[in-house]
Amino acid sequence: MSTEKIVSIDQLAQRSAELKAQGKTVALCHGTFDLLHIGHIRHLQSGSRQADSLLVSVTADEFVNKGPGRPVFNEHLRAENIAALACVDRVAINHAVTAVEVLDQVKPDLYVKGSDYKSTSDDITGNIQHEKDAVERHGGRILFTDELTSSSTRLLNEYFEVFSPEISAYLDQFKGTVGGADIIGKLKGLSGLKVLVVGEAIIDEYHYTSPLGQTGKGNVFAVKYNDYERFAGGAIAVANHVAEFAGNVTLLTGLGATQSHEDFIRSNLNPAIEPVFFFSQDRPTIVKRRYVDADIAKLFEVYFYNDAPLPEETNGKIVAWLDRHLGDYDAVIVPDFGNGFISNEMVEALAKGAKYLAVNAQVNSGNRGYHLITRYPNADFLSLNEPELRLAVHDRNGAIEELAGQLADKLQAKHVAITRGTKGALMLDNDKTAYKIPALSSQVVDRIGAGDAFLSVAGLCLAGGLEPEQALFAGSVAAALDVQIVCNREPVRAVALFKYITTLLK
Repeated sequence: MSTEKIVSIDQLAQRSAELKAQGKTVALCHGTFDLLHIGHIRHLQSGSRQADSLLVSVTADEFVNKGPGRPVFNEHLRAENIAALACVDRVAINHAVTAVEVLDQVKPDLYVKGSDYKSTSDDITGNIQHEKDAVERHGGRILFTDELTSSSTRLLNEYFEVFSPEISAYLDQFKGTVGGADIIGKLKGLSGLKVLVVGEAIIDEYHYTSPLGQTGKGNVFAVKYNDYERFAGGAIAVANHVAEFAGNVTLLTGLGATQSHEDFIRSNLNPAIEPVFFFSQDRPTIVKRRYVDADIAKLFEVYFYNDAPLPEETNGKIVAWLDRHLGDYDAVIVPDFGNGFISNEMVEALAKGAKYLAVNAQVNSGNRGYHLITRYPNADFLSLNEPELRLAVHDRNGAIEELAGQLADKLQAKHVAITRGTKGALMLDNDKTAYKIPALSSQVVDRIGAGDAFLSVAGLCLAGGLEPEQALFAGSVAAALDVQIVCNREPVRAVALFKYITTLLK
């Protein structure tokens, strides 16, 4: 049976050592192999002809970095497909991002890759160079086959209805205006931007529970407490998103002089970010504690904060800092969560002094009815969800495009984006041309932070000169990736974004 050829990585290394002890040569192939096709088969057959034995490692599901819904076939099916080929001696599932650890253990004479990996500059992950170094430090060499090439991703996109008809139609249209390599190149070009993020530091806590049901006396819902996890959220999360793309990022935020969580925040901040902290005696760092079930459904939420205005002295220091430094930044991104940190004087300074201002004024349970985007007299880019837009213009039923246009005129905004959850998003440019995009992920793990990811990437794109339709696309890809992440466990990685763009535009 072919499944007998499926072994662990340790056993794969042992097999390699046995073959070498017999004086035989060993080749290793590595990949996802999500849809085994003739290009894969010829590639593997070519590799097997170059050595006495061919070993294969298959990327485990959790490390397939091609976006939501991938891989289509799970790791066991993919390994079984490879094992069924006569040219393959053994197969193992690799639980790592790259093949480096496999190469260090197996020490093959040849590491066999397809011709599309010949140019390391075309590898958006940067992994191929690390893998080349790994095989060579054990005396092996890398070999590029030149067989018929095809793409599992392209075949899956075209023939397996991975995307809904709406998404497929949109992608077909979008590919006519820009290619994947083109937009990735433009995103990489954002690395020269100097960016300031201004907003509240928030510690998000998830307390994981299991339901027990109604209590014996009364109608109280009872749960069993299991565990908890802390995340660096709010403006910290936005700064971490931005730092994946911009080369110079500063975070300006407020912390409590006591209960500051400063060590935790610093340890969860991208090392490239320069933090500027202002401490207040009467304001602890904001903590939002959520009790959730096993499916991350929110049961109950508790705020630990003081939403009173900042002390006058602290506010004055922040405004003075902004007046001195705003002109140094190419873009200022403001996730305004409405919990009291950003004062009216700060808003005035930001609106007056920023070269490019991207803003979201979030409506949440702590500020509903008291905090709207209209507190900003002007901004270059406004990013809101649909309820935030309707509250800002006091219109429950009007057409989204018309309401967004009204808000753009009122706040002198060049671009306005409205995110609509499962309905996707739209963006209006300076001429009121509306660009629309469907939601690019049908699988949702956690919606917390998706709007922040959209603001971060779309705002950065517009500040960097990308066309509005391209900024809308990139921001929507970021949001689609973010809803796969529990809360703010990690930022939207640039490599993950590039990989998903490649998947979508194959």
